[in-house]
Amino acid sequence: MTSKNTIAAFLLAASFMFLHSSLFSQSAPSTTKKGEAIKWITFEEAIALNKKKPKMIFVDIYTDWCGWCKKMDAETFADPKVASYINKKYYAVKFNAEQKGALTFKDQQFINPNPDKSRSTHQLALALLKNEKLYPSYVILDKASDWTFKLKGYKTADDLLPVLNYYGDEHYKKMTWGEYSQIKR
Repeated sequence: MTSKNTIAAFLLAASFMFLHSSLFSQSAPSTTKKGEAIKWITFEEAIALNKKKPKMIFVDIYTDWCGWCKKMDAETFADPKVASYINKKYYAVKFNAEQKGALTFKDQQFINPNPDKSRSTHQLALALLKNEKLYPSYVILDKASDWTFKLKGYKTADDLLPVLNYYGDEHYKKMTWGEYSQIKR
């Protein structure tokens, strides 16, 4: 075997090993947290369930291209305390801000005006976010499906849990966020 053939064989073998390890290293998350997972449902399912059994609705508004959205999924939403609390107190909705399909909410039709255009925002996402395009963002609807609160950006579990508790346990009806924040928990 010539030195050119030896080098080519070596490079081919190294490339195969790199490709093989890259493919299989992505098949499982590097860290997993034990506990239950959030039971995500569609916006339509949450509204229908809420009519039968009223509950707060937590809406995670994301896009497929958003890196911080993926980090929320992998870390914050994977936290067992966050998942358990959301499942207990909320209907949890994953809402793609760029989804293509039409939705009816509170007798109003919402569409994506340019469904074939890249990064075209759905009208419901804009309505929930009060015309702000920032991902990830989270909206909390009360038991009557009325807009209650918007939270923007990546949040750790420790950042998100107090907000979830404030709304989920309906402290927002009795005190301000400032008053709630001062309580030792």
